[in-house]
Amino acid sequence: MSPRATVDDIHATARAMPHVTVFRPDSNPVYQVGSRSFVFFRTPRPDAFDPETGERYGDVVVIWVASEGDKQALLQDERLPFFTTPHFDGHPSVLLRASRVGELDRDELVEIVQDAWLAQASARRRRLWLEEHRLEE
Repeated sequence: MSPRATVDDIHATARAMPHVTVFRPDSNPVYQVGSRSFVFFRTPRPDAFDPETGERYGDVVVIWVASEGDKQALLQDERLPFFTTPHFDGHPSVLLRASRVGELDRDELVEIVQDAWLAQASARRRRLWLEEHRLEE
């Protein structure tokens, strides 16, 4: 079992992927491959809030997924802290509060961020990365 994940693991994994650009690296970074976001840290928005206080979450991370099926698998696994909001209905992504990242183990989080990159990378970049890591699509 790997250690608990941290927000730094999100940043390190996203930055380690090839052809990544980072917008706003000091505040609410957006990680992109080929001008397509795969992980980004949101500013507080009205769709994600504490149901008890109504306070907007200030620590929401958006992570792309490959398909609606992948999204549902992450959302339905009760041991995982992923969630969504109606704003993201039909969008291939899940949400994660930075304050709950530690509920994931590091290896699990790394795989999810890598999968996000794979979901947004071009077919050529995806194929090369998978070949380099001896993985299949």
